[in-house]
Amino acid sequence: MDDAEKYFQDIVDFLSVPIFTVGNSTITFWTLSYLLLLLIMLFYITKKLNKIIIYKLLAKSKIDLGVRIAVGTIFRYAILTFGFIIIIQTVGINLNSLTVLLGALGVGIGFGLQNITNNFVSGVIILFERPIKVGDRIEVGNINGDVTNISMRATTVLTNDNISIIVPNSEFISSTVINWSHTDKTVRFSFPVGVSYKEDPENIKNILFTIASENTDVLSEPEPKVLFDEYGDSSLMFNLSIWTNTYSDKPALLKSQLYFEIFKKFKECGVEIPFPQRDLYIKEMPSSEKILNQ
Repeated sequence: MDDAEKYFQDIVDFLSVPIFTVGNSTITFWTLSYLLLLLIMLFYITKKLNKIIIYKLLAKSKIDLGVRIAVGTIFRYAILTFGFIIIIQTVGINLNSLTVLLGALGVGIGFGLQNITNNFVSGVIILFERPIKVGDRIEVGNINGDVTNISMRATTVLTNDNISIIVPNSEFISSTVINWSHTDKTVRFSFPVGVSYKEDPENIKNILFTIASENTDVLSEPEPKVLFDEYGDSSLMFNLSIWTNTYSDKPALLKSQLYFEIFKKFKECGVEIPFPQRDLYIKEMPSSEKILNQ
């Protein structure tokens, strides 16, 4: 026997060394290597099948992308489960000997992975019911941003500061969620405007309506509205109501644009923007001498 054959035989002998025993099954390095190789192939194949189902087979139907992702993901997990059982039996491990171990492990998983299971079930509900979808502008808790990805465990939300926040799926089921673009991205915003009591309300209405109409991000249909809101403490209060489908994710920026233009127009037209005023009356108190002479 030459050196190469001897070296090869040493490797075979090493891989055949028993590591531990499960029931009547002896686990060797060769068993673990074979098991690892089959599992890698299983995960790779199911990943490819998942993409084929979502983007080729179901793409020809009218099924929404979120539902296709849910169907593909559930199918993949089902194949992984059955494939894992078949691989375990193929490498020579008797599942009957693992019954007690798997039962104890299942109890431990049930207690230790409750949150993961909750998030997984919530992810399935989200993907099927579609309360949110990729591209939606949402608010949940103190988080405000665009949905960029929905997985089985968590949802990724991208904020205006370009920060990705990973939100557990259970938050979208158990908490109140504001979806700015659930049906479409057309939303209405209202901006308060105050002017002096000496101003003509009709003139203010025309100025505000013109400003809104000239802004390219304000929709002409539904048209902007100017409401005379109330008589304030030191000003006449108006409410500029506009519709937009381009600034649902950045309302503060649109508000800033309109307020800049309102200030400019008011200055050009001589419209007075009031500020809170208070009248202070000073009452003279009687001196101590007057008090004593009384």
